[in-house]
Amino acid sequence: MKHIFVINPCAGCHDSSDEVAAAVDGLELDAELYETKAPRDATRFVAERCAAEPAEQLRFYACGGDGTLNEVVSGAIGHDNAEVACYPCGSGNDFVKYFAGSDFTDLQSQLGASPVEVDVMQLGDRYCVNTLNFGFEAEVCRHMAGARRVPLMGGRMAYTKGIVQSLATGRHNPCRISVDGSPWVEGDMLLASVSNAKWAGGGYMIAPNAEVDDGELDVMCMRPVSLPRFARLIKYYERGEHLRRPEFADVMSFCRGRKVVIESDTRFYIATDGEVLAGDRFEVACLHRALRFVVPPSKKPTPMQ
Repeated sequence: MKHIFVINPCAGCHDSSDEVAAAVDGLELDAELYETKAPRDATRFVAERCAAEPAEQLRFYACGGDGTLNEVVSGAIGHDNAEVACYPCGSGNDFVKYFAGSDFTDLQSQLGASPVEVDVMQLGDRYCVNTLNFGFEAEVCRHMAGARRVPLMGGRMAYTKGIVQSLATGRHNPCRISVDGSPWVEGDMLLASVSNAKWAGGGYMIAPNAEVDDGELDVMCMRPVSLPRFARLIKYYERGEHLRRPEFADVMSFCRGRKVVIESDTRFYIATDGEVLAGDRFEVACLHRALRFVVPPSKKPTPMQ
């Protein structure tokens, strides 16, 4: 098996290229290192390597944040010779939080680990492994982009700053959502998400019931509320209590399904693993166990065990 480390020097608050190289050197492993040159370059690189060596088993390590992992996954999808691992050095790294007890920064433990099969969301010619947000949360991601590189503003702090900035512009988002071919909700939305895993924004548990290998997506939306009420509710949302707290009963809707369509009469933003896209209609489909993802051994029981 070949071990290939795909490094995004722009991930997180600083360039982690030297850190990754030092960690790999300590493994005494015949490994390759590749630094990405531009957005989506990791997807191109991984796809081309898989196609060029179809008989060789390749393990790609996404060295960056959730966006880097998204690009590596997008290049690996559809290639039987590809596995994806993760060395988290970005601002959020929310997908790996799903695997409680596994230390993804311990590269030695990943070398002998076997991959597990996880679901992936497909969005046209793009893929998403963690969460897809639209409405208010997509506005948050737009504002987060500028905060990530500010010292002490990575991860959850950048997400929280994005929330504050988005309160003025992203609280009312008209849309229609259908799930598995049936209309589900319509009207003004404050925030909404389609999730494969549980966490987003550097530590917000936005989909507490999500499982990454069950073949279904968790779909959640929340109607607009006043700013004082929003301030009271955000702590429960952060802790993943919004689907069971009575304070959300009149504004929160939740369902599960395999295919979700979001559309509006005007263009709106969505964020796929943090990458912001614009359009007026998006179809999201769950690809059941489409990715082989390497999970380090854990001392704790995890949802995959």
